[in-house]
Amino acid sequence: MRELYFVHISLGSNVGDRFKNLQKAVDAIYTQIGDVVSLSTVYQTPAWGFSSDDFYNACISIKSFYTTEEILRRLLKIEEQLGRIRTDASGYEPRTIDLDIIFSSEIIQSSDTLTVPHPAMQDRKFVLQPLSEIAAEYEHPKLKYTVAELLERTIDDAVITPVQQQLQNPKQQYNLSQYQYLTIEGNIGAGKTSLSTIISQEYNAKLVLERFADNPFLPKFYEDRERYAFPLEMSFLADRYRQLNDDISQYDLFKDFIVSDYDVFKSLIFASVTLHEEEYTLYKKLFDIMYKDMVKPSLYVYMYQNTERLLQNIKKRGRAYEQRIPADYLDKINQGYLQFIKTQQMLNVKIVDISEKDFIANREDYIWLLEQILE
Repeated sequence: MRELYFVHISLGSNVGDRFKNLQKAVDAIYTQIGDVVSLSTVYQTPAWGFSSDDFYNACISIKSFYTTEEILRRLLKIEEQLGRIRTDASGYEPRTIDLDIIFSSEIIQSSDTLTVPHPAMQDRKFVLQPLSEIAAEYEHPKLKYTVAELLERTIDDAVITPVQQQLQNPKQQYNLSQYQYLTIEGNIGAGKTSLSTIISQEYNAKLVLERFADNPFLPKFYEDRERYAFPLEMSFLADRYRQLNDDISQYDLFKDFIVSDYDVFKSLIFASVTLHEEEYTLYKKLFDIMYKDMVKPSLYVYMYQNTERLLQNIKKRGRAYEQRIPADYLDKINQGYLQFIKTQQMLNVKIVDISEKDFIANREDYIWLLEQILE
């Protein structure tokens, strides 16, 4: 997984439908940049530094895989999308939308295009008031005062007034919590663990990950499949059965739902590919006994990727014992999953082809994937 950055952004508008402009900006930030973690009240504030109509201002905090510089580039693009036209005139001008980075977890940034923390934030009440609602104890890395303290000390005496309308978090429209138990499945290298982790972070879900790294037979299996296939599949089955039973049965009052990067049925899929016929017959007898009483996912999502992309992903993540996986083995696993899905009349299944998508590198691909899951 890439590094996650935490950023505070100030929003302002004094042209057209000011509140609608702010909401559109929040929606665009969510779909194009990152998860919206918190939103402040919207305030009506006098124009600062020039004579014009009053502004609507607010602050939000976000988490994003993009660097602060990349976030700035995307914010400028959103401003353009929402109709802001920058001119060569000196001084301040009315604007449909104004998006400024105030703080970043990268702490201090200084370049030709970006200065973080924002160099004038301490003198602007229209920034400090909404920011204090969502980051009161955040300390300015240069001034060494918290946001709450900066608000008390500011020389800006402007009168700002809260408005009744409240900004909505756009992720509410992607209601994944309707699935009490969501399973994300896929072939080796499809990205199921990455997606499950992102969903758990953004949607307050209990995360259940397969403990494949702890399996002592896995590296040996890739060296000698004939010898280690049966003990590998048996150990996976025992571990998956125990872990899923434990994690799913332990309800977490502080989480909204469960998301897992595997289902125990994958044991049967892999076993059908790796085991000889007589071994598989024995294995399936044991599996059927264990599987019949297990809780089934509310939604089973299978992320399909073509074999070429799977091999690229496997190479990129660099696990030494995976580098010798042949293409035909991945093909067989894919076919095994698809055959399993065809036979599951009682299972709520969604197949999503992500072969042309990169939901980690591109936020828009991640949003597209959420839409496919919920469609």
